[in-house]
Amino acid sequence: MATFITHKIMGTALQITERYTDLQARDVGAFGVICSAHDSMANRTVAIKKIWNPFDSPARVKRTYREIHLMKHLKHDNAYIFISPAEDLYLVMDCCMTDLHHLIQSRPEPLEGEFIQFFTYQLLRGLKFIHSAGVIHRDLKPSNILIKENCDLKICDFGLAREQDHQMTGYVSTRYYRAPEIMLTWQRYSFAVDIWSTGCILAEMLLRKVLLPGKDNVHHFKLITEIFGKPPKEIMETVYSDITTEFVNSLPEIEPRSLGATLGDVDPEAVHLLDKMLDIDPQNRIAAADALTHTYVSTYSDSDDEPECEKQIDWSSLDSEMATEQWKTKMYFEILNYHTGSYNWEDTNPKAQGRFEDWMRKEITVGTY
Repeated sequence: MATFITHKIMGTALQITERYTDLQARDVGAFGVICSAHDSMANRTVAIKKIWNPFDSPARVKRTYREIHLMKHLKHDNAYIFISPAEDLYLVMDCCMTDLHHLIQSRPEPLEGEFIQFFTYQLLRGLKFIHSAGVIHRDLKPSNILIKENCDLKICDFGLAREQDHQMTGYVSTRYYRAPEIMLTWQRYSFAVDIWSTGCILAEMLLRKVLLPGKDNVHHFKLITEIFGKPPKEIMETVYSDITTEFVNSLPEIEPRSLGATLGDVDPEAVHLLDKMLDIDPQNRIAAADALTHTYVSTYSDSDDEPECEKQIDWSSLDSEMATEQWKTKMYFEILNYHTGSYNWEDTNPKAQGRFEDWMRKEITVGTY
């Protein structure tokens, strides 16, 4: 039986189990608040992310369920998940020193070359594993890349992740890191969108500023064409929108600038890798596994320690159309299975009546701090 204690952090009530003490505010975002805490059972500092009202709507619970499901099947290290009596969701993970966005912006000069190489290698290593599971992250950006004190890197926030070649609609990635095929309103795209985002992140580490700071979608695409030129005809033939085609055709013919001229005095090997990652044609863009063999990251490359996922993610359960209550029940099962492997509450309590989440809450007591 777990005892929950209510803490006030940044004006927000966090209802967490008594094993977590000494809560300190760290950050607040669109989907919740993050704080650090001492885990008395593991005797270590952890980060706790509260996701507000995860069951408010089918879209919100579906997004949250997808993130938890992927965390489970992608074998996220040292993660713990629970739902409070107030039905807020909490993710408990290793406490990282900072994220890549804050690390880049907090320094007066760009990061040292060896750190940029090491972070790039780890990003590509993580993408190799994620892509081998059939998953596109879709929202890679510096603030979604956590950095530990020993410079280990963790890719987080899989709420927008989707399968390879899925028909894509709606919000996809922060604009600055958005691949041109997304800007061109392709309805289907591939792992290559994550490689483009990674290239933008590498360029940002080298420059200490965003490579493509588009003010809106039109301005952003113009910035892309100023560096990389207009997409060739064979790419435009894959675009599903006549309006988009007309817009691209209306743009002036501009001689592409070299990335070397854009980036200035940086490592030539980094520029060479970026040329392969930021190819405007996604079919020519380098894959994560191939990028790991590039000379720019060869110092850290180890083919024996760059694993692939053992099996592909089953997306049928993630893309179903269900009511909120159905998603809610799936969420409870997913979290319980996350900790116990395979679990059937009816086998445990065959006479139980009512909803599974009601039965589960009977095992919980609540306190206030």
